[in-house]
Amino acid sequence: MKVVLKNLTKKFPSRNKKGDEVVAVNNFDFEIPDGKLIGLLGPSGCGKSTTLNLISGLEKPTSGQIFFGDDDVTALPPENRGVGLVFQNYALYPHLTVRQNILFPLQNLKGKDKLPKEEMEAKALEAARLVQIDQLMERKPGQMSGGQQQRVAIARALVKRPRVLLLDEPLSNLDARLRLQTREEIRRIQRETGITTIFVTHDQEEAMSISDMIVVMKDGVVQQIGRPQDVYDSPVNRFVAEFLGTPPINVFEGEVKDGELRLGGETVLKVPGAPDGAVFAAVRPEGFALEADGAFRCELKQIEVMGRDTSIVFEHPARVSANLRAIIPSEDRPAGSPDEVRFRLKPSKVFLFGREDNRRIPFDAEG
Repeated sequence: MKVVLKNLTKKFPSRNKKGDEVVAVNNFDFEIPDGKLIGLLGPSGCGKSTTLNLISGLEKPTSGQIFFGDDDVTALPPENRGVGLVFQNYALYPHLTVRQNILFPLQNLKGKDKLPKEEMEAKALEAARLVQIDQLMERKPGQMSGGQQQRVAIARALVKRPRVLLLDEPLSNLDARLRLQTREEIRRIQRETGITTIFVTHDQEEAMSISDMIVVMKDGVVQQIGRPQDVYDSPVNRFVAEFLGTPPINVFEGEVKDGELRLGGETVLKVPGAPDGAVFAAVRPEGFALEADGAFRCELKQIEVMGRDTSIVFEHPARVSANLRAIIPSEDRPAGSPDEVRFRLKPSKVFLFGREDNRRIPFDAEG
């Protein structure tokens, strides 16, 4: 089911004395292709959960429209939209078994939608098998792990075969290992069912690992939309560059002059095509190559060996980021404990941004 958002805006009354409205979602325009998994990504308060609530019908837009396929569902109540919802806190009925929790949405169907008991049981078992909890049907939520409870919540959302599946921070309550396992399961389930799925998270690694496309938001405004790797490799502004990536990108104050990038007064990289002027220069942690005569010189603070990779923590007079970190292969790590390390910067991993607007400044990375 294709989902189209047209000029979607949501404003909330202000709680301060000035009476200014709070714009939670600002003029959101996007078409979500049929059968895709879309990650809504951004920091707390960016408007991603509000967007999900608008799509589900739990919130009414201040302006704009929402379409499921060709149907305008903007004014439809949630129960008539054909959406499945999964929340962070599972929202299971503790006194009911897994079977009863999954059956609950089917038992509330009325009129022509009401199903025979045998068909409801078959659908509940099918949903349980899809999320691999069919052996736990007689347990109650209190007898299950967090990951198992989350699977029950997903099965309950899927049992009616919704037109759109909405997941709001569904993995936040799980430990790291369970998060990894459950996000892989969500991706598997989405591919098997082909249901258009919108996944809200503040965890950029989570969103990038399972989404067909990601939508990066800030202060209610969409910053960038694209395939995860494309957004990572070509951020449109400094916010997107800093938000995506673990460890985070390294940011410096710099200057471009005569096609060269200067940091701390030293020329570190040729940037043909970039206009002269003051810039922010951002380098991905994997954008450093250790070289004895590298143009980028810095003060070594710490070396952290992490098995396959080595993390080099360093200091530089032009830094803007709180911490500076390079990731290199462990076999390339510096010998001993030098005071200074030198790097060659990889042009494709270096981004320039305007000092005033923080917009990306393109240059010829092949030059």
